[in-house]
Amino acid sequence: MLKISIIGASGTIGKNVAFNLAKNDVIDEIVLYSREHNHEKVIGEVLDIYDALVAENIESMLIPSSDIKDIAGSDIVLVTAGIPKKESSTRLNLAQTNSKIIKKYSMDIAKYAPNSIILIVTNPVDVMTSIALEYSGFEKTKVIGLGNHLDSLRLKTILAKHFNINSGEIHTRVIGEHGEHMVPLLSSTTIGGIPLKYFVNHNKLDVDELVIELNNAAEEIISKKGFTEYGPSYAIGNLISTIVTDSRKILTVSTYLDGEVEGVTGVSLGVPVILSKKGIERIVPVRMKDYEKSEFLEAAKVVKECTYKIRKFLGDY
Repeated sequence: MLKISIIGASGTIGKNVAFNLAKNDVIDEIVLYSREHNHEKVIGEVLDIYDALVAENIESMLIPSSDIKDIAGSDIVLVTAGIPKKESSTRLNLAQTNSKIIKKYSMDIAKYAPNSIILIVTNPVDVMTSIALEYSGFEKTKVIGLGNHLDSLRLKTILAKHFNINSGEIHTRVIGEHGEHMVPLLSSTTIGGIPLKYFVNHNKLDVDELVIELNNAAEEIISKKGFTEYGPSYAIGNLISTIVTDSRKILTVSTYLDGEVEGVTGVSLGVPVILSKKGIERIVPVRMKDYEKSEFLEAAKVVKECTYKIRKFLGDY
């Protein structure tokens, strides 16, 4: 029996992930947890999802809940709860508000689902991953942030459109912060196994414009429809499926670093890891050009400073 619990299931991302996981028919039981005032809404979402599943003869069990104890026995607990970033909010403002939520739920997970893997989606996700690690008391291999997985998928989309090539031929990765200080690893990007630089010789690529487009990808969607849903929901579902099926794929997620990449310690950042049913099997070594290394170290500095301020805000220091 595979059991997944979603904390924050009344939100756009939570309900979409629940539907995607259910229709993929790999999870036996999905708990959709929300606060009491959203419980009726979640019941409605579950009934709606069941109507879709019956057309495919899928019999996943979906449990709407406002009792945190229902997460007991979960293999993975996904945390999407929190407020989304607004144009007027800073990273620190957002982190202060959401850190209190992540602190509470991390402690709840430790109490009721101590053998689970925690998957953090709440932003700023790198900071929240460190907070979840600290307040759950879990091993760092069991606390995972969505990190740059979605950013990496978006970079593939941008390159596929630019070169007019199937995205499956593109192998690329974004590391660092999920935010302003993300680092696209163009130096190690390949297309059909061929280094990107050989394609650039025949197809002009404005790297500065590419980075701007990548950084603005989410904002462009939000400016047009108000929120993102399909991309993040698929990326989250992809991580969960990789874990529960023990696929051992290399994906870029946020994890707490102890010197594994460029000697960076004491901060959670997006780096490539091997994911399995154990959680993070191991961090994959990263080779960077000097300019990429500099950007990665800057990301570490910015996120570490924010994390320190949040720990102080929560009363740790």
